[in-house]
This record gives sequence, structure tokens and C-alpha cells, in this order.
Amino acid sequence: MTGRVAGRVALITGAARGQGRSHALRLAEEGADVIAIDMCAPIGTVPYPLATPDDLEETAAAVRARGGEVVTAQADVRDRAALSAAVDAAVAELGRLDVVCANAGILSFAPVAELTDAMWRDVLDVNLTGVWNTVRAALPHLGPGASIVLTNSAAGLRARPNLAHYVAAKHGLVGLMRALAVELAPREIRVNSVHPTGVDTDMVQNPAMWALFRPDLANPGRDDVRERHRAMNALPVPWVDPVDVSNAVLFLASDEARYVTGVSLPVDAGSTLR
Repeated sequence: MTGRVAGRVALITGAARGQGRSHALRLAEEGADVIAIDMCAPIGTVPYPLATPDDLEETAAAVRARGGEVVTAQADVRDRAALSAAVDAAVAELGRLDVVCANAGILSFAPVAELTDAMWRDVLDVNLTGVWNTVRAALPHLGPGASIVLTNSAAGLRARPNLAHYVAAKHGLVGLMRALAVELAPREIRVNSVHPTGVDTDMVQNPAMWALFRPDLANPGRDDVRERHRAMNALPVPWVDPVDVSNAVLFLASDEARYVTGVSLPVDAGSTLR
């Protein structure tokens, strides 16, 4: 088997769709087998539909179509015991674990004075503690040469309005990534993060997000928000494609990045320059 991650096994959370699915397919194209985990259930404070079991099966079928083996599991990253059990079972089936993509994340939005306790708790629990739980579940299976990639955001490097809880979680992930990189370096395990601008996925393309960007319109759509998204980026694009982030994940997971650790890698069309 040939490929930049041939013979390796990658764990991906939030794998049912969006960036997680894209990471799974891109790594499979380069020879990896995949452990695809997703909660596949709604969260009450999230203003857009989350992935379904059918979405997770679509990811699995697409990995197989690219020649990869895949094990799926429905598990909530907020539940470390359930997540650890799912990871343990999948590693037992596939025989090893080399790459961790701690990708599961959610988004909600409101001004600080209107953020509810539940909104704060859910975003911190999924986007920060859920990453911690993923790393803890994976660590017993990782050896020298392993790579951990945390999905962060441009909001982990600069602030945005209406996202205090999300910005706090993503800034916290930068600290967690750096601490893990230092602590795991003696074990020859690398830890990095990717920081996209808006990505063309369901998290960005939904009526609640469109209304946030265009409160002046009664029923805004994708085309109505394009220019406002574009204005956040230095390059003249409104958002990046999931595969643009996946290519960065692939690089960090591969031997091409064998001496790269502790890095916050923007895939942001220059948005952090604004």
C-alpha cells in the first residue's frame, strides 16, 4: 500500500459529516484506516441540525470506497467512559492507533449578556473538554511517531463578537495543545492544531448563521452572506472548503511533519491578519 499515511489508523471525532468526514476521506485516500466516531444526536443549544447515524454510515461507505477499513461508533465526546470504550474496541479491531483528529465541535452564538449557562456549558464541554477526553481515550494506544491534531479555529487566535464561549474554548485549546506537545514530546508523540476561517459546512451554512450575518434581511440565504464572510478574510474568498483543512491535517499527520509539534497552523485565507 502506498500513500502518505499508509498502514496507519486514524481516530476522527465528529466524523459523520463536515470537516470530520473530509479528514476521514483524505486520510483514507492516502492509505489510512479510520475509526469514525460521532454523537449523531442533537444538542438543545445548537441552532442547526447535527449529524445523524445515516451521515456516519455515509462517511464509512466513502472511506471503504477509497480502500480504507473503517470502524464506526456513536459516542459523545463529553462522556469519557463511553468514548474510551468505543476507542478501545475500535483499536482492538484494527490493531493500532497512529493519528488522532480531535475534531468534534459545536457552535452557538449570542451577545455576552444573552449567553445562557447552558450555551456556555455545552460549547466548553464539547469543544474543550471533549478534546481533552478524546486525547485521554487515545493516549494508551499511541506510541512513538503518533500525531495528534486538534481542530481549532481562527477564533482560537483572535476574538469575534457573539462568540465569547466559543472564543474561550478555542483559545483554551491553544494552551492545551502546547501543554500536550511539551509533555508528550519525550514519547515522540507530536501535537498540533489547525485554525480554519469559516469552512463551507453545515456549521456555517444554515439559516441561524445566515441570520446572524444579515439581521437586516427577513430570510437570508447563502448568497446573502457571501460578501460579509469574504470581508473577514484577506484573500478574496468567503470561506474555505473542508478539503483545504484536511490537507493541513494530512501534512501534520504524515512524516513530512515529523519535527513539527506545538504549532497553531492557520488555514484561514488570511483572516487572522484582519
